[in-house]
Parts: sequence; C-alpha cells; structure tokens
Amino acid sequence: MTDQALIVEGCKQNSRKSQEKLYMQYYPALYALCRRFFDDEQEVISALNNGMLRIFKNIAMFDAKKSALLTWMYTIVRNETLTMVRNKKSTIVTEELTSDLSVDVMSNPFMKKEEEEIYVYLGKLSHTTRAICSLFYIEGYSIREIAASLEMKEGTVKWHLSEGRKKIQSLFKNNSDRIANAG
Repeated sequence: MTDQALIVEGCKQNSRKSQEKLYMQYYPALYALCRRFFDDEQEVISALNNGMLRIFKNIAMFDAKKSALLTWMYTIVRNETLTMVRNKKSTIVTEELTSDLSVDVMSNPFMKKEEEEIYVYLGKLSHTTRAICSLFYIEGYSIREIAASLEMKEGTVKWHLSEGRKKIQSLFKNNSDRIANAG
C-alpha cells in the first residue's frame, strides 16, 4: 500500500495523525486555490478549513479508481469556497450585462502573468468579481457554469467579467506607465 493510501485509510479510521498528514501534504495547493477567491487571510483559511472538514467527513466516499485524491479534494474545497462566495454576494449590488460579451472580455488578461502577480491583480477586484474572474480566466469555467455555481444570472456574470477586465487592464496600464517612467 502506498503512503497516500495509508494516509487515506487512516483518515477513514478518523486518525488525527493521518488527517494532519493529509492536510499538510495538500495545504499548498488548496491554499493557493482559496487565495484566488479571497484577499483576506481569515477568509482564505476559513474556506480551506471548511473544505478540509468536509473532506474528512466524506473521506469514505473517496474512490481512487474514479479520480486522483488531489482532484477529489480540490473539487470539495472549491465547492466550499464557492459556497462562501455565494453567501457573501448578497451584500454586493451588481448590474446585469444584457449584450453579448465582447472579444475583449473573453480574452484572458492573465495569460502571461506569474502566479504571485495574478494574486496581486485579483486582490484589487471586489469579492464577487474576483471569484468570477478566477473561475472564468483561471479555472476555465463557462459563464453558464459560473452562473449556476453562484446562483446568479448569466448577464450578471458577464457584467462582473466586463468590470473585472476593465479594472485589470487599467491596473496593467498603470503598472506599465510606472515602469516606463522609472526607467
């Protein structure tokens, strides 16, 4: 039996040591996932810990024949994160974009950016816009899938993508201007 399989078996037996090993082994990847959605460290940790709690409660359902452990865990933590985003969105007023998306919004503004740089730019967006841009540009979800996940209209998702794109382009331009003026 592999180390991973032993850890999973230990988690199924509710072994705290196994749970700690699993948590620590996958912490970096799952933390990075949650950080895409939240700027506040407390929210990142809450999302991660909520997801891990759900993983530990449902570890008996994990089937290594159906998916890799990281894929299974990633899905659970992402879903917990989306639940937090959904619960938070009720406090944010948004508009709905009724026209089709322009090519501008569909192109990925993060294509040539480093991971740390992406977090900086995402951190400048509002909570819901950040989550939607992360799902669309980084995770590769469709507008329809995002709307269903966050329980909002597709037009609202399009509006957030449009607003996020405008803000990110403005940040890119300001950053480029600062670099040009410094040199």
